[in-house]
Amino acid sequence: MPQEFEFESRKISEREKAVLVGLSSPVLGEDATSDEESLDELEALLETAGGVCVEKLLQRRDAPDPRTFIGKGKASEVRALARDTGAALIVLDNDLAPAQARALEEDTEVRVIDRSGLILDIFAGRARTKEGKLQVELAQYKYVLPRLTGMWTHLVRQTASGGAGPIGTRGPGETQLETDRRHIRRRIQRLEDELSEIRRARTVQRSLRERNRVKVVAMAGYTNSGKSTLLNTLTGAGIPANDRLFDTLDPTTRRLVLPGGREVLFSDTVGFIRKLPHHLIEAFRATLEELTYADVILHIIDVSDPHHENHVKVAEELLRRLGAGSIPTIKVYNKADKADFDMPRDPGSVCISALRGRNIDALLDAITKALDADSENVSLLLPYSVPSLLDRIYREGVVLGTDYLAEGIAVRAVFTAGAPEWVERYRQLS
Repeated sequence: MPQEFEFESRKISEREKAVLVGLSSPVLGEDATSDEESLDELEALLETAGGVCVEKLLQRRDAPDPRTFIGKGKASEVRALARDTGAALIVLDNDLAPAQARALEEDTEVRVIDRSGLILDIFAGRARTKEGKLQVELAQYKYVLPRLTGMWTHLVRQTASGGAGPIGTRGPGETQLETDRRHIRRRIQRLEDELSEIRRARTVQRSLRERNRVKVVAMAGYTNSGKSTLLNTLTGAGIPANDRLFDTLDPTTRRLVLPGGREVLFSDTVGFIRKLPHHLIEAFRATLEELTYADVILHIIDVSDPHHENHVKVAEELLRRLGAGSIPTIKVYNKADKADFDMPRDPGSVCISALRGRNIDALLDAITKALDADSENVSLLLPYSVPSLLDRIYREGVVLGTDYLAEGIAVRAVFTAGAPEWVERYRQLS
């Protein structure tokens, strides 16, 4: 029996030095090419993983080099930089083919990982729930499978008791190649089966919510835009909210009573980022697909970030890819207290400071209006002689409040698709 691979997050005792390299090429396309902004973001990702950038290089080529991606000359330059700075790691801002990563390691004599590998490494350290760990492990195995040949010969196998290791190695070592491949494929199948069970459980929970007429407000947006801080401010969720990328990985759902008495569910989701690895999107589909069933999406935007307009485009494209592009969406420009320019004026948008609690009332009003777009609020007076009417309202609408009067039961209710005809005879004039 092959030894079980175990992916394990571990603290780094010393900040690992790394050289960051990006390739800008017209043949790569906007989603795959590198630029100054994406290199800065890669540096932030490296710091999140526990490393430190000692040098950044942006190369421009007509097309990537088939063997090393960056070319022989640039590889020699990177090798000299790594030697002079004491860097033990090279991180590519682009995704590398397995053969290119191996060739670049041979030419530079330094360990190489790409952007996807670095993001997976961060996710491995952030998952806390069983579902989150399953999703990350599935993404890691799918990433590692085509890279087995020769990729891990210089690494010590990481196990649950393995202790510290370099960035990008929260994963398996190499044993007999074909044995490992068969084992990984079996493990991928088991993980997919377990996640399918979770998706089925989510479907049941979703059906119960729909039956009980509970509306869902989902928060989405670029990583570190302030989603967790906003959820804490609105619901007192108590989620750790730090100023770093991918601080929250596991989704959180909390109840909130809006002004007017309606109870809704607020759901947080994993942050988006440029060049989000395909394997992560697929592995987290069970979580991210909750966005497609939301009644309203809050697109949280860090307006203080100078690149926030690009971040908006990334998030909107990912929402479309997930099938949530047509759901009513409110743009929430967060961290307005840090911005030193005029706030955006998009129709229906709201500018807030989740940390300071500023303009939260305006946000709640916008959410209420969005939820009520196809709904109808009614005030009814039900006679005591027909007690089943109140039960019928509970089944077909959402009861906001009741008051037992001498002449009957006063009911405030919301019908999500408009009030049915039968309630007209009991409607109270306001």
